[in-house]
Amino acid sequence: KLHGEGAVKRRIMDMGITKGVTVYVRKVAPLGDPIEVNVRGYELSIRKADAEMIEIE
Repeated sequence: KLHGEGAVKRRIMDMGITKGVTVYVRKVAPLGDPIEVNVRGYELSIRKADAEMIEIE
């Protein structure tokens, strides 16, 4: 589930992170920002603030 509104939520969805998709956390930078994840077979680096808007099970 995605929290947030408007352009930020749309940008996260445009990266392929949508409801029901599997997200693997690959690496977390030493200070926690950015976070590298694997989504739909490709690697993404997202900001910690954006990652906090993604709710996972």
